[in-house]
Amino acid sequence: MSRRRKQKLPPVPQRAVIENLSHEGRGVARIDGKTVFIEGALPGEAVMFRYTRLHSRHDEGTTTEVLDASPLRVRPQCEYYGLCGGCSLQHLDPAAQIEHKQSVLLDDLQHIGKVQPQEILPPLTGPLWGYRQKARLGVRYVHKKGRVLVGFREKHSAFLADMHRCRILAPQVGERLDDLSAVIGQLSCYNQIAQIEVALGDECAALIFRHLVDLTDADREILSGFGRQFDFQIYLQPKGPDSVHLLWPDTATLSYRLPAQDVTLEFRPNDFVQVNTAINRDMVTLAIDLLEPSATDRVLELFCGLGNFSLPLAKQVSQVVAVEGEAGLVEQARQNAQRNNIGNIEFHTANLVDEVRDLPWLYQQRYDKILLDPPRSGAVELIPQLAETRANRVVYVSCNPATLARDAGLLVNELGYQLVKAGVMDMFPHTAHVESIALFVRD
Repeated sequence: MSRRRKQKLPPVPQRAVIENLSHEGRGVARIDGKTVFIEGALPGEAVMFRYTRLHSRHDEGTTTEVLDASPLRVRPQCEYYGLCGGCSLQHLDPAAQIEHKQSVLLDDLQHIGKVQPQEILPPLTGPLWGYRQKARLGVRYVHKKGRVLVGFREKHSAFLADMHRCRILAPQVGERLDDLSAVIGQLSCYNQIAQIEVALGDECAALIFRHLVDLTDADREILSGFGRQFDFQIYLQPKGPDSVHLLWPDTATLSYRLPAQDVTLEFRPNDFVQVNTAINRDMVTLAIDLLEPSATDRVLELFCGLGNFSLPLAKQVSQVVAVEGEAGLVEQARQNAQRNNIGNIEFHTANLVDEVRDLPWLYQQRYDKILLDPPRSGAVELIPQLAETRANRVVYVSCNPATLARDAGLLVNELGYQLVKAGVMDMFPHTAHVESIALFVRD
């Protein structure tokens, strides 16, 4: 069997005029009738670029020089922009980033779901820098550099970027990358630390060190001292997620507060929580406002996590039935309800991508309203069954506009709901990630 010969990349930069911006935030140009996606380029610009990959139907490239800059172009504030793969839109004005994300949402709704919202919600925006409270940092000892690198991977590469700070991480961690590098370099197993998981609450910060070999007593003392010096909770992870345990101090908790609803939620450092505390607070308030809860409502919440929406919502309705696939998060949610003296929530553990029609919390149950916050894959398996609850109001929080659009098409075009409102929330500034929310209403 013959193999197609790999095409050689053009050896010299080419000129292109950028027509628009792709959903991933790359400039789109047409070269000899073929679409080329060019990183670092903005609509209306003339740029020089070099090809990075060739495909049958499109090509890819990266900007080497901007010949005619867009008025929306700004100077990236991070010195590692272009090297680190963590951000892709720092060269675009923040207000224009929001407009782009909104256009991605509306385009997906129109072309994938064949629906349009009656009203576009004002975008939720927050801090542009130091916003990230949850992250996973790579760790690698690089012999040629003679030191441990801590940070994110290089763009389109398995190598870690050689960086000394991160502007999007909360400063407690983002300004400590060199300190993390130094403390790992002191360990006997400096080349056997795979990653550091970062989790910040309102008052404390936690670090989980994933180590591939056993730590010595001296190693443990070094990490404990690092926690004491910089006020970090230090956790160790020798194997899978269930092996995470506290090293320093003797006892520790993480929590965040939702002031508008007078609710405080505790979480473990490896639990799922939203990465942007400021946006999360506004998002919870917006979701509840869209639901228009009343004291007599019975509400179903799906993918409830540790109670981020459930607890504040329960304070305004008769009952919340909250369902989550991960048993550990359900137990955390139950404990959070007890800590906040909220007793009108019924929690269930269920795999929500399986058939759930016959489960007791759904089968022949009546709900007035539904709130769901699914993973990137969406909730297409659940949507037909949710309609059977006869809920007249559904709020859908999404981290993937494409699957939201697909599910919206099902709700509107087949199940009789109207897409009343939709909008974006800037959970991840300077990235192409689009967080969104939509309200569906049925008479």
